[in-house]
Amino acid sequence: MNQQGVRWTADQVLALAPDAASRKAGSKLGAAGPWSEAGNSSEGVVWGLCKGSGSKPYQTVVDTTGPAYKCSCPSRKFPCKHALGLLLLWAGPDGADGTVPQAQPPEWAEQWLTDRRKRAAKQEESTPGAGRGGDAEAARRRAERRAERATAGTTDLEQRLTDLLRGGLAGAERAGYGPWEETARRMVDAQVPGLASRVQELGALPGSGAGWPVRMLEECALLHLLDQAWLRRDELPGPLAATVRTRLGLPTSADGPPVRDQWLVLAQYDSAEAKLTTRRIWLYGAESGRTALVLSFGAAGRAPELALPVGLALDAELSPYPGAGQLRAALGERFAAPVPTPLRPAGTGIADATAAYGIALRDDPWLDSWPVTLGDVVPVQEEHGDGWQLADAAGELALPLSDRAVSRPGLWKLVAVSGGAPVTVFGECGHGGFTPLTAWPTEPGAEAISLN
Repeated sequence: MNQQGVRWTADQVLALAPDAASRKAGSKLGAAGPWSEAGNSSEGVVWGLCKGSGSKPYQTVVDTTGPAYKCSCPSRKFPCKHALGLLLLWAGPDGADGTVPQAQPPEWAEQWLTDRRKRAAKQEESTPGAGRGGDAEAARRRAERRAERATAGTTDLEQRLTDLLRGGLAGAERAGYGPWEETARRMVDAQVPGLASRVQELGALPGSGAGWPVRMLEECALLHLLDQAWLRRDELPGPLAATVRTRLGLPTSADGPPVRDQWLVLAQYDSAEAKLTTRRIWLYGAESGRTALVLSFGAAGRAPELALPVGLALDAELSPYPGAGQLRAALGERFAAPVPTPLRPAGTGIADATAAYGIALRDDPWLDSWPVTLGDVVPVQEEHGDGWQLADAAGELALPLSDRAVSRPGLWKLVAVSGGAPVTVFGECGHGGFTPLTAWPTEPGAEAISLN
């Protein structure tokens, strides 16, 4: 594939940045000045030497089919500012004019690419328990022990909820966060991290402002439902039982048949916890019409390795995870580098969007939100208060934006993209409102605008 014809836009490159500081630093390196011996190959590899503060330039190489990055600088960010700068140089007019010409990769870049492909092939071949009865039996025993610990943890949590309701919610406010922190630690010991996370959120509710008793009672009900679903999992349909396992945080693997498609990257954003950074990447299949979620993880303080620029499409296979109403999938073989595309998902109305979320709750009662694309909506500020809404073009229906959306700079980007005119918006619709993630102006062929 000739990469000269599929160069990314600057916005797509900057969407890969792990933080605002990296975007700013990478933008400064997006000019030819500090670079030498830059080039790109027909296989989607871009490389170059970037002058730094030391005597030797930094060796930077990017595999755009991943994308994946390698740089000799000491930064622990992925991608680092040098990788971002190199991609901006390649994507910009200087790159198109020959600053990043097509060539054969130098030995140091070729060696990294070869090692990367060997690791990928080895990982693909090393399927746990494949063809080895002993490994399969050991895996079965480990799963049984973990299920026993999960049962002990859910039983413990049921007793904690019973004590809470017997003593009254006012007691939770007086006791503070300490008892819930201890309960969350016991859930971690029971190896049910999904329950531990929900318990931590529950413990924070008494300090969340007016109306907290209602929110706490609702969350207690959902936790009780999840506990009972696990304890009676043998009575559940297979897909619902798989969903319960997922909500508890028990390990699952993608076991559905792979679906090959042109997958449009709808959105990408990170959420950080104490020990883990989770990256969520939403994809849309051009032929299948499916929406899928790919997760990538990184240790605390480090961005996950997998990053896909919003607005690009990749020819790849996705394998779905089990579970009723679950959209998570594993990214499998990729047949070409991601390329720009005018594709966008068809927009739906506000009533249909909220109905879709309601239907999804039938299959997964613990679902916080559901991905939808709204067509012909306009961001408007509420008449009373600081809230915002997405109203349909006719002004008949409106969907409130979530608190998370209103507090982010992406809201003002959405307002600027709209300029008072209807736009197409992809985001997550849930009980807390709608969180916009990507927008498209109404003009045909307009590029996707990431709102993160």
